[in-house]
Amino acid sequence: MSVRRCSRTACVAPAIATLTYVYADSTAVLGPLALAAEPGSYDLCSVHAGRTSAPMGWEIIRLPLDGRAPEPPQASDDLMALADAVRAIGLRHDEPAPPAAAPARDAEPPVPGGRGGHLRLVQSND
Repeated sequence: MSVRRCSRTACVAPAIATLTYVYADSTAVLGPLALAAEPGSYDLCSVHAGRTSAPMGWEIIRLPLDGRAPEPPQASDDLMALADAVRAIGLRHDEPAPPAAAPARDAEPPVPGGRGGHLRLVQSND
């Protein structure tokens, strides 16, 4: 198993944490390094994990990285329930949405010589 590196540009330190954004809830979750690299999540080293902040108007949830309690004590039941829900959603594989129905087309064929788009009929001189 290879060591995953920090996702920050030019940083070669080993990653110890994973940052995931939950856009629907305007929440960023910083927790222990995920078992596998996931699209849309960022692996961070200890320096960058410590400096990470959430975008304005967003909430950041910091889960313990090494078994210790998080530095800012936020042990509310609602917060932990949200973190559990975020983890559960992040670990499951979403089923693809059914394909959208094709738009209905006119039953009439296009008028010859009519303007139908960017393609044109070129007649040969033979």
